Amino acid sequence: MAIRVMLVDDQVLLRTGFRMVLAAQPDMEVVAEAGDGAEAIEVLRSAAVDVVLMDVRMPRLDGVEATRRICAQTDPPKVLILTTFDLDEYAFSGLKAGASGFMLKDVPPGELLSAIRSVHSGDAVVAPSTTRRLLDRFSPMLPSGKKEPQHKRVEKLTEREREVMLLVAQGLSNGEIAGRLVLSEATVKTHVGRILTKLGLRDRVQVVVLAYETGLVRAGGQAG
Repeated sequence: MAIRVMLVDDQVLLRTGFRMVLAAQPDMEVVAEAGDGAEAIEVLRSAAVDVVLMDVRMPRLDGVEATRRICAQTDPPKVLILTTFDLDEYAFSGLKAGASGFMLKDVPPGELLSAIRSVHSGDAVVAPSTTRRLLDRFSPMLPSGKKEPQHKRVEKLTEREREVMLLVAQGLSNGEIAGRLVLSEATVKTHVGRILTKLGLRDRVQVVVLAYETGLVRAGGQAG
């Protein structure tokens, strides 16, 4: 079954470009489009969508608030925030709103397609290290780290799960974590799954956000 994609952007030309790229793929189909966040929410009421490519700055309702409302729904589609270098703060807000990740609008087609497939399969959407750089840049928005690191939600984790969470937040892949902790990659994947379940998080991106918020990781990706 083809991955059902929705394009949300107020620039028709950009939507056309993305649609052409996706239409050339045998495993993808653009099933819906919208020119702003409000229209996207309306369209989603009647359209079955797996992945939403969401612009940030749009009239009526911006992509961040639209993402927040979409992700608050039951069994929502995955959301990928599309941003430019000068809109990183919006991408951060989008991640906080529940987006599975973010990408730059000038991303090479191959990377965009790979990200959509990854999202659809439930894997990480963006490289954790990329997310970490974004959070480092806007670390003043986050708690200073003076807060006690042992947040109530984090206390649900075992010691090993906390170790894995710290390494995820520092930008390591499952393979790298396996090497660091001398575990199999399958075991690491299991730990990551348990972390997501116990903390009520969607994906690795949300793990990074929570790690910064609780002071487990400080700006620069260092353990707190």
